[in-house]
Amino acid sequence: MKLSLGPVLFYWDRQRTLEFYADMASATLDVIYLGETVCSKRRDMGLDDWIGLARELAQQSTAQLVLSGLTLVEAASELSSLRRLCDNGELLVEANDLGAVHYLSEKRLPFVGGPALNLYNGHALAELVRSGMQRWVPPVEISGAMIRAARAQLAQLDVPVPEIEIFAYGHLPLAYSARCFTARAENRPKDDCQFCCQNYPEGIPLLSQEGEALFTINGIQTMSASVSNLLADYPALVESGADLLRLSPRASGMTEVITAFDAVRKGGLPPLAVDGCNGYWHGQPGMLRAEEAGLC
Repeated sequence: MKLSLGPVLFYWDRQRTLEFYADMASATLDVIYLGETVCSKRRDMGLDDWIGLARELAQQSTAQLVLSGLTLVEAASELSSLRRLCDNGELLVEANDLGAVHYLSEKRLPFVGGPALNLYNGHALAELVRSGMQRWVPPVEISGAMIRAARAQLAQLDVPVPEIEIFAYGHLPLAYSARCFTARAENRPKDDCQFCCQNYPEGIPLLSQEGEALFTINGIQTMSASVSNLLADYPALVESGADLLRLSPRASGMTEVITAFDAVRKGGLPPLAVDGCNGYWHGQPGMLRAEEAGLC
């Protein structure tokens, strides 16, 4: 089993971003994703900066380096930037938008299908495999049973199964909007947000009227309130055919998270339970833990 570090979903300033990846360079990771996937206004790191960082990491780490593209493309300038990212000429690209898939397919370039592509069955997967998708990151709400079913459908269609990378740790990216919720929370217009996302290195908790945590607000992105953690489900992840486990960056504690997953993949016993949620993996509401759903 390989471990990957997903792209940073939050907006950290340039210095914090560089320091984070300097720490990650020595971690036991097999794949590292770089790039901005949430908002094109987050410009502390441009494409040239990400490619330069990838070159530096390549000298310190044996991990495969991948560039991740935007999930929601709304303007011609964003489409132009996305094309430039796809044409980088050095690194594999994670496509999070079907526009990127179309462009990469036209150029006959291999790519990673990101979790926002909404691929839920073998027939949809077959179309993208034929278009050049080498690795599939299933949507975060997909269950282990659905992944096994999709693999079986691919076999029936006589289409090779791409590498499967499961989102195994982090706040789950659930939805995207043209509106910026973080700017609205500070009574700012989206066009004059003052980059206020940087004030919230792990997003803004959104509570119900009863004070219960429901979601995490991250600019135009809505995320889960709880951190999803599938470490206790490691045997089921193996059974489902997972080739990689994606660990999504958080503002602190990532070294410990990577160490815990690395120990289990090397033969250590997985914990009986962990903090966080894993309901989606068991076909239940995502905010639940398996114990709460009566599955353990």
